[in-house]
This record gives sequence, C-alpha cells and structure tokens, in this order.
Amino acid sequence: MSIRDFQLQLTDEDELQNIVQALNASIRRKIMVMLNTSSYSIAEIAKRLNLPISTVSFHINILRNAGFVTVTVKRNTRGNAKLISRQIDHFALDFNAGNSEPENKTFSMEIPIGSFSDARAEASCGMADVNDIIIADDLPGAFFSPQRFSAQIIWLSKGYLEYRIPNYMLHDKQINSIKLSMEICSEAPNYKNDWESDITFWINGTEIATWVSPGDFGGRRGRLNPAWWSDYSTQYGVIKSLLITQDCVYLDETPVSTQTVKKLGLQEGDYFTFRIGIKPDAKHQGGLNLFGERFGDYAQGLVYSVDYK
Repeated sequence: MSIRDFQLQLTDEDELQNIVQALNASIRRKIMVMLNTSSYSIAEIAKRLNLPISTVSFHINILRNAGFVTVTVKRNTRGNAKLISRQIDHFALDFNAGNSEPENKTFSMEIPIGSFSDARAEASCGMADVNDIIIADDLPGAFFSPQRFSAQIIWLSKGYLEYRIPNYMLHDKQINSIKLSMEICSEAPNYKNDWESDITFWINGTEIATWVSPGDFGGRRGRLNPAWWSDYSTQYGVIKSLLITQDCVYLDETPVSTQTVKKLGLQEGDYFTFRIGIKPDAKHQGGLNLFGERFGDYAQGLVYSVDYK
C-alpha cells in the first residue's frame, strides 16, 4: 500500500524531524529511488548497493520511522522474507502555517486488492494479475494463496472480500472525513452489460449501503487491461466511493447512512475493517468484480483517503 500524497506544515515538528533525518543520507535517497518501480527484500537492496545487510536494515528503519517505506513479511521457498515497498509518491511542505485554526490536510493510501484479510468466494471466482490467471477459475479454496497479493482483478459470484484498513496515524487527528473508493461491477459468465447485482458495503461489521450494479461490463477493451486478457471477459467497472463524515455516510454524493466516523469507531485500535460483497439474501445475486490499478478503466486499487486537521 502506498501513501501517495503527504502534506505537512512547519508546525509539524516531530514529523519534519523524521523526514529530515530520512533524507539527509545519500544511501537512503538511493534506496528511495530504487523503490520507484518495484519492491525489494533487504538482501536484494544490500546486493544492489554493495552494502552489508545490517547497514541496509539500519537505513530502512529510519525510512520506516519517517513513513517513507513499509515492511511486509512474505513467504518464499526459503522461508519468510521482509519486502520493502515505497509508501510515498509526493511530499508537500506548507510554509504558511495557520496561526489559530488548524489547516485541513489530506493523505491517500492505495491498498492492493489482493491484500484482503478475510474472504468467502463461490464459483465462478478467481483472480488474475498483469501476466496470467493466478487463482484458477472456480477454486475458492485457493483464495488465500500468497499469490493473491499480486492480483489486479478479482471476481466472485457470491461471497465477500474484507480488508483491514490501517488507522494508527489517525489517533491524534481531528478527522473531517474518510473516503474509500474502488472500481467495481457485477460478475456474469464472460460479461453481460445488463446483469444486476446488489453489492453491499460494511465498515467495522456495520452494514452501510447497497449499490445495485447494472451489469458486468464488456463489449470494448478496458483501457488498462493487458493484451492477453480475453475480449470476451469482463473489461471494466465504474468508480464507487464511500465518504464517511462526522454527520453521515455518502455513497458517491447521496447520503445513505446516519453512521459517522465516531459511531463506526474509525479512530479506535490499529485498523478498521471494510467488507464488500453479496448478501446471501440479496435480491440480485449478480456477483462482484473488483479491479486493481492495472486492470479496467481506472489506475487505482482500493483507495483510502483521509481529510483531517
């Protein structure tokens, strides 16, 4: 997941100290450049920079403290490996620090669609990345394979996907709103533009809203789809956004729930849960497609944005 945009003011002294420390060494700047295009293990970074692993670990910890990188543990043929990913694309420093009223700030974090923490899927179901099918069609038992982390499209006829959204950075903030957006559509055999599906959203176990997807869209290529993806399969979706404020919840621009940031406990604990799926008693059992940043029409996965003071 990547925090794409990060904004600070001169009054944010602790954060600025960590950032200055992170950027004042050429080795750390080289690591950030290396992470522009891919994620690497500590051993791979050490090899590329011709440095001891202990030295690289020291610099990674400083970058991590500044919020520049994340460290995730992934299993490989030799056991577990720590994978380093860049977490920030843009950084802005506002020299016009407010005198009395705190300024609004924003950040956005992209969560890979394959990083769900819980799921239930019924056939037809599966996943693909930019290179191939990674979870064979109609094998719901394989949904928790480590291969899921590279998924760029996930489809299921029934069931749900649930994500843990980190909120540790929100504990001391005054939250104006939290937004979750994604590209989705129904799931039909091949594709069918008039295939309705009742897609429901839950936050921290509370049902928030149901959107009736009009179809599983095809008939033209999705703008981002890889060349190997069949013309006769699902091609693209539409962007749907949930905006949770201090007053209510909006689906796109329509109020859909009286739940709020506070009522949903979005600043409590280290994460909150977001579930998207098809209810067992839904009127339109039309399934679900969820698109990543390299499939469909929009270059995004599950995007989590916060407006705060």
